[in-house]
Amino acid sequence: MGGVPEGTASPEPLQLSIVDAIRRGLDHNLGVLQAEQDVDKARAARWLALSELLPQVNATVSETRRTNNLEAFGFPLSRFPGAAGIGPVVGPFNVFDARVFVSQALLDLSAVNDARAETHNIAAARHDYRSARDLVVLVSANLYLQTLAAAARADTARSQRETSQALYTQAQDLRQSGIVAGLDVVRAEVRLSADRQRATAAANDYEKSRLQLARVIGLPIGQTFTLSDVLPDVPVPEMTLPEALDRAYRERPDFLAAQERVRAAEATHAAIRAELLPSVRVNADYGAIGLHVSDALATFSIGGTINVPIFQGGRVQARLADAQVEIRHRRTEMENLRSEVYYDVRSAFLDLQATGEELQTATRSRELANLQLTQSRDRFAAGVANNIEVVQAQEAVTLANEQYIAALYGYNVSKALLARSLGTAESAVERLLGGARP
Repeated sequence: MGGVPEGTASPEPLQLSIVDAIRRGLDHNLGVLQAEQDVDKARAARWLALSELLPQVNATVSETRRTNNLEAFGFPLSRFPGAAGIGPVVGPFNVFDARVFVSQALLDLSAVNDARAETHNIAAARHDYRSARDLVVLVSANLYLQTLAAAARADTARSQRETSQALYTQAQDLRQSGIVAGLDVVRAEVRLSADRQRATAAANDYEKSRLQLARVIGLPIGQTFTLSDVLPDVPVPEMTLPEALDRAYRERPDFLAAQERVRAAEATHAAIRAELLPSVRVNADYGAIGLHVSDALATFSIGGTINVPIFQGGRVQARLADAQVEIRHRRTEMENLRSEVYYDVRSAFLDLQATGEELQTATRSRELANLQLTQSRDRFAAGVANNIEVVQAQEAVTLANEQYIAALYGYNVSKALLARSLGTAESAVERLLGGARP
């Protein structure tokens, strides 16, 4: 729910459509930015693993002035009669050495599997990045729809307050004319007081929804904006439940990331097991050495090393046991996500069907409630009935409007949730709304 603001607020209100909100969320939402940084971190870890398979090249240039104790190097001068009078310490003398060192692994199965594990970790991080973008699409669209619903509730509450004010004025006029009793005026004033309170609360909720939307999509701090109440008509995907499940298992990025993490754990286990096998490395150097730079002579050396592990004190076995636990953990996560995908898709289908029917019912209920209020006002104005009918009709209009707003919001969110459960939220926005950038 966090965002990283960018830029400074402009004095002119910003026109913000749902597509603009999704775009800004993808560009500035904290979750997307952190997921992108996790991909870079995984890429760096892979390069570190690959470095064990690539040549290691170093160059040194040194010049020293030194003295040596010959006896310390195995030349006891006292044993050589011809060396009488020569001290054990020789020098000082110069040594110049310029050399390039190369080391290359020829056979290292542990390093190979480590690199393979990090490749799977990069793939998992990329899937997580896609999942974060899909989630931000859903969150941005949901908050935009919530703000529109809050705006509709605020408008409805304000309209009902104005209606109550008009009815209160009408009741006073009719009371002064002797047509209705004073109790009708009291009832109208009570209703007016309640509608004033409701209008204030609805306006406050609307402003807080606007702040939350601005926070998530990273608008400049203090930026004013207006919403577009014209929402694109997003069609419901025409597919059966088995088709939707098959698509979700193929495209849901969080499920694909879980699969990659299982493969990474298996590769890590193989890398640790390979530490018990021999490894082969070749080392070489080439350079020039002499007393001075001018008389340095070229020299080289090349050699191979076979490292055969014999006893590691149980360290490898302990790491293998830990890696096996990690594999089981990752497989459990994957199976949990497999069931989560199934229930998400099933729930999305159920919600879509239910909210569609609720929207149809709520639309008709709102029409009937408005008609009932009109007729009740006419009967009250004609003196045929008291304003109990009017107050009841107002309450029915309030309830019908709230049900319509909630049903419209729920239907639009259900379509977004279905796209999210299929793992295609961002591509659906790009295809249907023409808004999200890859």
